[in-house]
Amino acid sequence: MADFATMLWVTTAAGAATGLGALPVLWQSNFSHRTYDAALGLASGIMIAASVFGLIIPGMEEGTLTTVMLGVFIGGFALLVANRLLPHVHSVYLGWRGHGEETQTLEEASPWRRATLVGGAITLHNAPEGLAMGVAFAAGLEEAAFVLAVIIALQNVPDGFAFAVPLGATPTGRLTIVALTTLSGLVPQVSAAIFGFAVVALATGIFPIAAGFAAGAMIAVVFRELVPLSHGHGYADEATAAFLVGFGLIVVVDTALVF
Repeated sequence: MADFATMLWVTTAAGAATGLGALPVLWQSNFSHRTYDAALGLASGIMIAASVFGLIIPGMEEGTLTTVMLGVFIGGFALLVANRLLPHVHSVYLGWRGHGEETQTLEEASPWRRATLVGGAITLHNAPEGLAMGVAFAAGLEEAAFVLAVIIALQNVPDGFAFAVPLGATPTGRLTIVALTTLSGLVPQVSAAIFGFAVVALATGIFPIAAGFAAGAMIAVVFRELVPLSHGHGYADEATAAFLVGFGLIVVVDTALVF
């Protein structure tokens, strides 16, 4: 089992990488839909590749296909249930409408409502990844945990950009946007990693199902939120191309880190 301090600094670094995606907002507040959709496509490709190469395959190496796929289905459907219970922060930020979705803008929301929107979004997007990292470290799978942390850090950058751009359209200060974006990845990922690390102390052999759970949740996020949002403004080709670049990037990174 890796020591707690190692797990903590690695997951902290991975979570804080979200803030790097907000840095362009310091110089420019408005970005085209082409750029925003491409960023969503890039994050989607990285998340799908991370689910396969960083979670599902390592999970099957430590457990059985049945266990991992059980986790995938539990994680995916848990995300869909949570998606029904929590509002969609991206669509609220940008004023987009969807079936049964809130159309109130962020500026019109009360402070409590605003906190619910942001808190729900960051938990849905980042907690499963933190859980997987914490469980991997606690299970003694340091190599898989480090690879996963690098992959998640890479994915957090375009995800942070996608989170920060809508905030840039509000009166929120630029440095505050960077801070909030950083916390949106840092807090849920580190908290979930600590939880996952502690769980392994009580239940050994949990990594395969936890890895499947995280993968299922990430895949559900991509197809339920990121893909629809990136294909609604006439730039589906750009988003798809960025998806392929993101997927290919993780294949290269995973191969380089393993070998």
